[in-house]
Amino acid sequence: MCLVKRFTVALVMVALLTGCGSPEQPSAPSDHPPPGVSVSLAQWRSDEPAHALEVAVRNTSDTPVYFADLQLVTASFKTLPPQKADSVIKRTERTDLRIPFGPAVCTPQRLPDLRPATVVARVRTGSEPLRTVVFPVAHPDPLLAKLLRDECSEFLVRQAVDIAFGQDWTESGGAMRGSLVLTRRAPGTVTLEEMGGTTHYMVEPEHAGRPLAVMDASVPTMRVPIALTPARCDAHAFAEAKKAFLFPVRAAIDGGQVRVVTVVPPEPLQGRLIQYALRACGLGR
Repeated sequence: MCLVKRFTVALVMVALLTGCGSPEQPSAPSDHPPPGVSVSLAQWRSDEPAHALEVAVRNTSDTPVYFADLQLVTASFKTLPPQKADSVIKRTERTDLRIPFGPAVCTPQRLPDLRPATVVARVRTGSEPLRTVVFPVAHPDPLLAKLLRDECSEFLVRQAVDIAFGQDWTESGGAMRGSLVLTRRAPGTVTLEEMGGTTHYMVEPEHAGRPLAVMDASVPTMRVPIALTPARCDAHAFAEAKKAFLFPVRAAIDGGQVRVVTVVPPEPLQGRLIQYALRACGLGR
């Protein structure tokens, strides 16, 4: 009887000692955003050529929040590594933090549906350590929907044909004259409906009428003559030429839906076009 009693007491002591030696582990930090802090997405004209967007942070609290870095996370675009922010956001209706975003995830047959998105950030509020939080983005976000539609429309066209500026350009009759070059990648009739101008250049096809060109399924390559002239001549325009060379081209494959492809001249040609426009506008350097 005494042996049983001693054994029971020993078990109780072991249990007590074990409990004292294993304090309850603290719960993991919450991934919820700090109170009063939310985000939305926006894009300035200067962001478009850089494939970037703005995370517009709103802080309605009186507590400053430090953002170490952040990234866009969605199945609709490739996730890039976090972008350093190193910013303290005080009470504000909107403070923009610029981040790059990855290429759209497109499908070969049709435009994909937009998937939900979040902004994942490492933040610190007050004296707390850095923690990772997840900001929800309202779904469907109109900016992401537009970006996905535009990039995947271009993807669908470029599966069938490459559209690029030709190499040979000359200044003649007050215009820069050259061509778009269409190079086949897959079967199908390519219809080039039209080519739009930009903030700085107007496009004049050498042959009037629409469509601009039809590339029969048996044709491997085609040149489409065009002429470019200045769309504006104020000096400020050339200092702020953020979208000067993003030319929209509307094209369709096998009579399907007309989609927009953005065609950008190579950098050497961009330099020549700027010099030409400055001369044509009487702003020559």
